[in-house]
Amino acid sequence: MGPYLVKGAAFFVRLVLRAALVPIVDMIAYVTIGADDLARAKNFYVAILPALGYRLSEGPEGLSFALPVPDGQPPTQPEFYVKPTFNGAPASAGNGAMVAFEAHDQTQVRALHAAGLAAGGTDEGAPGFRPTYGARFYVGYLRDPQGNKIALFSSHPDDPTRDDV
Repeated sequence: MGPYLVKGAAFFVRLVLRAALVPIVDMIAYVTIGADDLARAKNFYVAILPALGYRLSEGPEGLSFALPVPDGQPPTQPEFYVKPTFNGAPASAGNGAMVAFEAHDQTQVRALHAAGLAAGGTDEGAPGFRPTYGARFYVGYLRDPQGNKIALFSSHPDDPTRDDV
């Protein structure tokens, strides 16, 4: 089942549930990753996330990236936080953990992958198709300066910048 079919099915289910007045709860409200060097983390994530619509706010507890929300509307989820560890121990990347951000198209995947590398990230897989995940799944993988794995992907079937057309 392709990602657009899954998104379409999820959208339909939400419409049906709203029509039935069933409360809907977003499954993932936020993702938090640890960083020992917030300045390096900020440099990396500011090179990527604003192009995807995320806005940065900084506070004493770290970096918060969120999508803009019109006045009076609930937050768009998930939000993404980069913070020092709560227990004061060094931050570490989760083995098998990865955060994926959806880009608008393949051109943006390539541009953001390059921006992440220029901002201190390391390559974990150049942008390209991964047939294992479906014929339309175009993704590039990075590690942020702390070692957290990040995916930037696009699976838009009508993308005019597609490599395979």
